[in-house]
Amino acid sequence: MPKLLSDDAVAAYQRDGYYFPLDILSEAETRDLRQRLEAHEAAMGSPIQGDRRHKAHLYLTWLNDLIRHPRILDAVEDVLGPNLLCWSTSFFIKEASDAGFVSWHQDATYWGLSSPDVMTVWVAFTPANLLNGCMKFMPHSHREQLEHRDTFDKNNLLSRGQEIAVNVDEAKGVAAILKPGQASLHHVLLAHGSAPNKSNDRRIGFAIRYVPTYVSQAVGAKDSATLVRGVDTYHHFEHEERPSADCAPEALAAHAAIVGRQVQVLYRGTGQEHFRP
Repeated sequence: MPKLLSDDAVAAYQRDGYYFPLDILSEAETRDLRQRLEAHEAAMGSPIQGDRRHKAHLYLTWLNDLIRHPRILDAVEDVLGPNLLCWSTSFFIKEASDAGFVSWHQDATYWGLSSPDVMTVWVAFTPANLLNGCMKFMPHSHREQLEHRDTFDKNNLLSRGQEIAVNVDEAKGVAAILKPGQASLHHVLLAHGSAPNKSNDRRIGFAIRYVPTYVSQAVGAKDSATLVRGVDTYHHFEHEERPSADCAPEALAAHAAIVGRQVQVLYRGTGQEHFRP
């Protein structure tokens, strides 16, 4: 029996490649997360960006707690099974009235993972709607890998500005409209994208990528991940540690080394050494 998702929800995810909305956090809990993020940004003197935007759960304790949230893990377990790793996380933030967008793409294209058994849980810290550039999903597109091209467009929030190299019928896209504290689930091969934020507030999403422990990194050096549920009998990934405190020096050092290694995989063939701002 599923722990959180209904049988119909699991079937919808497997059929369509996505499922939403999923209630995760209360309004108060979500407001607290946004306040923590913006307090961190204020302390840094700028919005979170570049390498710091990725795998921030390695140096921020409250994000490390979020990737272990029981409701999130129950939903992921219903699809991927009981032994789970958090492979990565990323903030996708569109500032108010900003040109930033996400082109139509499939996440699996450059991740280098051995299996498509990968789920992204996208948690809304703010509303996500058509005005502020919510994600749009292309139903059933998770059944095959499509050709992509790199654009490195300065306004594209993706690492390489990657986009599907064939025409996408945007009229068939399904808008993943979410309230703060809700999440969407999508398959690593699902084609998705999002338009710029035309509202007067930030649109903040936190994407958490989960894999079963049997998945491995197929390219590049040995990879790392955080064991969040069950046991890991495969040991394909080095296990990452919880940060002892927000921005603890040892956590920041570990984060820099781990993200540097991930950059080599995601940017392979480009000469890039850091995530784009």
